[in-house]
This record gives sequence, structure tokens and C-alpha cells, in this order.
Amino acid sequence: MLKHLKYFLSVSAFILMLSACDNYARVAKKGTIEQKYEYAIKAYDKGQYSRALPLLEELITVYRGTENGEKVLYYYAYSNYNTGDYILSGYHFKNFARSFPNSPKTEECLYMSAYCYYLTSPGYSLDQTDTRAAIREFQAFVNQFPKSTRVAEANEIIGKLHNKLEIKAYEIAKQYYHTTNYKSAIVAIANVTKDFPDSKYNEELSFLLVKSHYLLTINSIDSKKAERLQSTVDAYQKFVDKYPKSSYLKDAGSIYDSALKLKQKLKIQTS
Repeated sequence: MLKHLKYFLSVSAFILMLSACDNYARVAKKGTIEQKYEYAIKAYDKGQYSRALPLLEELITVYRGTENGEKVLYYYAYSNYNTGDYILSGYHFKNFARSFPNSPKTEECLYMSAYCYYLTSPGYSLDQTDTRAAIREFQAFVNQFPKSTRVAEANEIIGKLHNKLEIKAYEIAKQYYHTTNYKSAIVAIANVTKDFPDSKYNEELSFLLVKSHYLLTINSIDSKKAERLQSTVDAYQKFVDKYPKSSYLKDAGSIYDSALKLKQKLKIQTS
């Protein structure tokens, strides 16, 4: 008896599914605008975003400038979001905010636009274009809605995104150093300390800056050694002043002593 009941329920469910598919196809192909709107809203409310999407996309143009246009665009943005298309959903969330600046949903949509950029931000080792875009979008949201309850979360995410850029910049600087591209390492380290003055990596990078200047010096032609030797000394003095208790202090001192010996050998006067 139970076996027959299960079979009956399975068949019934299959018939209902076919009926629903047939009804969707009929509405999509031959339904009126009102029927498509009603079906799209019902499909969305049931979480059937893939079904709602093509109907809502058609209705955007039809309802543009009408009362239903706001709801259609809002649902369309979220349908794309819920199906994992964050690039397209981010675009339409922002489009909603532009199209309906006085809507009570504008704040939410502007936040979601930024959040979609956040979701597309890749790991720090990859290109960070989307990361920078996400920071700009979240900052724009905070500036436009400074009293929003979402500001705290937005600032927290901005912090995470900045941290990703910080790690990216740090790894690039170290890569230049480890591949003996000391000129580029010097520039990259300077950029990190400028862009991220409170970075936890700055002490290590400041030490690597001393090493990079020195290694660049000893690998230079004679005519450039004087200037680069002075840069080594300057970098060391700045490092000692800023990090007088650094764990790198001993190694930095050894580099400094070597620089002074090289100065004496070349009879170069340094400050």
C-alpha cells in the first residue's frame, strides 16, 4: 500500500511539474503583459529566479516610467543576484538607484551594487580592478547615506578590501626583491609605505629597502655607486629612527657597516 502511495505521489508531482512547465511556456510565448507580470512576480516570490528572469527582462522596457517599473527592475536585479550573476546584478542595482533616486529601496540597491563588486573581488594574487571598484562603490554609498544602518558593515568591508590591496602590494614588493630587481623593489616598497602607512609589513619592508639599496649599489657601475651608497645610508638611518627595537636591527647594522667600508674603499664622503 505504501509503495503504491509513493508511486502515486511521484506521478502526481511529475504531472504537476509538466503542467507548470507548460503553463510557463504558454505565458512566456503568448501571455499578455499583465499575465507575464503576474507570473514573474509569483515565480520570484517562490524563489524561481531563473523563470522570473526572462519575463522581468522583457517587462523592464514595457513598464519603464510606470508604477510597476520600479518593482520589475528591483526584482530583476535580485533575480540576477540570486542566480549568481553578480556583475549584471550589480549593474542593475546601480541602475535602480539612478532611475529611482527617491525610492525607499534606493539605499538598499546602492549598497547591493557595491556588495556585488565585493563578491567579484578575487584573491589578492590576481588583478585587483574589482577590489578597487568595490571600495569606490562602498565609499560612495557611505557618502550618500552616512546615517544608514549599513554604514558599519560597509566600512568593515572597505577595511577587508584595503587589506587585500595591502597584501597584494606587499607581495609585489617582496617579489621584486627576491628576483633581484632592486630598482623596482625600492619603488614598490616606497609605494606600500606611502599608501599603507600603518601596515604591519612596513618594518620588514623598511629593512628590505636598506638591503635593496645596498645590493643595488654593489651591483652598480662605479659612476653610480656614490649616489646609491648614500641612499643606502639614508635608508638605514630612517629605519633605525623609526624602528629602534626592530628584530632586523642587527642585520641592518651589518649592511650599514658594509656600506661604510665600501665608502672608505671608494673614498666616498657620505653624510
